[in-house]
Amino acid sequence: MKILLRSSFAILFVLATGTHAATPAADGAQLYGQNCAVCHGDSGHGGVGVPIALAAFLSSVDDSYLRETIRSGRPGRVMPAFTRLSDEEVEAIVHHLRSWKSGDVPRFKPKPVRGNAEHGAALYAQHCAACHGKQGQGGKGTGVTFSRPRDLPVIAPALNNAGFLSAASDAMIKQTLMQGRKGTPMVSFLQQGMSEQDIDDVVSYVRSFETASALAAVASIDDEPAVLTMESPYDLEETVEAVKRAAVGKNFRLIRDQYLEDGLFPPEQQSHKQVMVYFCNFKFLYDALALDPRVGLFLPCRVTVVEHEGKVMVMTINPKRLSHLFNNAELDRACEEMFRVYSDILEEATL
Repeated sequence: MKILLRSSFAILFVLATGTHAATPAADGAQLYGQNCAVCHGDSGHGGVGVPIALAAFLSSVDDSYLRETIRSGRPGRVMPAFTRLSDEEVEAIVHHLRSWKSGDVPRFKPKPVRGNAEHGAALYAQHCAACHGKQGQGGKGTGVTFSRPRDLPVIAPALNNAGFLSAASDAMIKQTLMQGRKGTPMVSFLQQGMSEQDIDDVVSYVRSFETASALAAVASIDDEPAVLTMESPYDLEETVEAVKRAAVGKNFRLIRDQYLEDGLFPPEQQSHKQVMVYFCNFKFLYDALALDPRVGLFLPCRVTVVEHEGKVMVMTINPKRLSHLFNNAELDRACEEMFRVYSDILEEATL
């Protein structure tokens, strides 16, 4: 049982973090395929991740922005930090991205923009908050169409994100505001009537997010066990029935129960001391999938009951552990709720 759970967890970890085997040749296309394509698409046209092959994107970001984005990711916003990549490998991926568009590579000066952040806050509330969130938290959902309006090619990025703020220079933010980004909902605010000074003020306000962002602590995945486990005082059959009653009591609909080895071995070879109970709350399921469709990897909900060496154990995967892998702050809250529900079901079933 432990082997099966660890194997499932390892698969989820690879899918969510893009763990790769380093290649000494630093082939950019191969490295992109190993680490980036699962979210951004084989040709960079997006999926869970934003489309990065857009000409308007590549002509508005410099190599420093791409490098830092790969290195730091976007904490809480799906994009993981690829800390295991060497400098040579990061450079190879950046070079591969640049192969999608000919022309000069943007170069932005590191000089800060001087503006009135207070005036910028008022302009931001009027022109930017509808897409990027009142506090710069970004649009809801991921790049998958199920979790965003179908007419939107991208979800508005979080501007208060530590990863974004460390990667984007003031000059780059300013140019994006001035020119917009063709192929996305981001328009030119010069054309919307803002002056260059107004735009400087908005940039200064966005940069002020840096202080609040620095205070946001990210919990370590090591803080959470992979599996929630309790010992039952009842025999296996009584415990299975108790799990069912507890799940129904939490407004879940029972789907089925089956032996853990069902489908893996012929019926006569299956262990009858390992039973999985499947159940679902369809509203919770829909809401969670709308936040991040990857959550479907560990849904519907399930609890496993195992009899081993005279003890009956009740166990389930820990949603709080899994939420770290998906790097989606909105999903963290859903996983926190699911953690409480699972804990209550396990506790009630073993009273």
